[in-house]
Amino acid sequence: MTTYSLMSGGEKLVTAKTFSVINPSTMATVGESPKASIEDLNSIIKEARKAFTSWSTTPYAKRQQYINQIADTLETHSQELASIITQEQGKPIGAPLGSMFEMGGAVAWTRYTASLELPVKVLQDDENGHIELHRRPIGVVASITPWNWPVMIAIWHIIPAILAGNTVICKPSPYTPLSTLRMIEIMNSILPKGVVSSISGGDELGAAISDHSDIDKIVFTGSTETGKKVMSSSSKSLKNLTLELGGNDAGIVLGDCNPDEIAPGLFWGAFINNGQTCAAMKRLYVHRSIYKEVCDSLTKFAKSVKMGDGFADGAELGPIQNKMQFNIVNQLVKTSIQQGGKVLLGGPLDSEESLFFPITLIAVEKNDNALVQHEQFGPALPIIPFDTVEEAILLANDSSAGLGGSVWSNDKQSAAKIAGQMECGTVWINKHGAIQPNAPFGGIKSSGLGVEFGEEGLLANTTIQCIFS
Repeated sequence: MTTYSLMSGGEKLVTAKTFSVINPSTMATVGESPKASIEDLNSIIKEARKAFTSWSTTPYAKRQQYINQIADTLETHSQELASIITQEQGKPIGAPLGSMFEMGGAVAWTRYTASLELPVKVLQDDENGHIELHRRPIGVVASITPWNWPVMIAIWHIIPAILAGNTVICKPSPYTPLSTLRMIEIMNSILPKGVVSSISGGDELGAAISDHSDIDKIVFTGSTETGKKVMSSSSKSLKNLTLELGGNDAGIVLGDCNPDEIAPGLFWGAFINNGQTCAAMKRLYVHRSIYKEVCDSLTKFAKSVKMGDGFADGAELGPIQNKMQFNIVNQLVKTSIQQGGKVLLGGPLDSEESLFFPITLIAVEKNDNALVQHEQFGPALPIIPFDTVEEAILLANDSSAGLGGSVWSNDKQSAAKIAGQMECGTVWINKHGAIQPNAPFGGIKSSGLGVEFGEEGLLANTTIQCIFS
């Protein structure tokens, strides 16, 4: 069994305590993660602060070179890191949307981000004076990441931050710390000392990071409730924040669709990573004229998808990552049925001997059903009929969340008109969840604050300085 290390000041940091990380597929111990103390945190922050002085003044082009080297090295280590992801997170290693897919995304995001520029913007240049707008790094950035995409989300946080000249301390979820810790160890074979550090442990570390006066920005991906706590703690020192929080994405299927043709797209839009994705489709609204046909086609396709251990041949979906999330999904499905939902496939489990939860489709008539109103973050999808487009838009917007949404139709012009009325940060037409490194991504309402990706995501890691001359 491997014991992993923290990185501080470019060196491995040994902690007094460790904790075991469990494979959700087999329930066996994968490895031992460092369990950092508050003293360890203070030491790591001190090293990151020290490194900021030189890194922030490193020429931008040189920082781009470092990041391209990171991309090359991560690509070399893709198989190793994907194997760790599968062991601790559960997603199949070779599936089209599995852990090798995650590594491919991590490498692609790193390379694309390295290509972005931060030019000086001339605001005025005339007889009255010259004004330039410069982008400056913020300082020490803390990255707090979730357990569903442990490497890719860490890359989303780290790479634009260091490109902008910040130093980063990354705290992965205690459910899936190992792949992130190993990735940061690999990064430290390339970067100057202290540019990227790691820390792992319990929830008390997240609270300490949010409250720490020497952290200048926090990038957090996770639940809305935890995001509110991060925001509250950060207010004491007026930290810069980027928060990507919970989603309850709605999909709207119009009556002109062919149910068999859209079934695969609907399925993977909802069940990518076993539904354990913020921007997965969590609610599906279908025009009543094709409601039964869509339910039938989706059920038929779902039955063809193989669930199993992440290293098993042909496995496309794995287990729910942890017991807490398993219980949330199971209880929401049970409550949905008690409120009138009809099981089309799968259903709740009475025995909880493993973390494998069956692919579950529930026909629901009312929008106040628990499975509709609450984010399940797992392999269960409610399907709700509607009669008019106006009704569908009202139902889709009847949520405190506002991360993503989708419209499915053969008439893209009509679909685009509906998309413009959906209350969410991103809307897809005839697909769902297809994020890209060149397109800003973020939520509205209770789904977050700020954006990631692309030029806008890079700018979120800077402050503005105007120089008058």
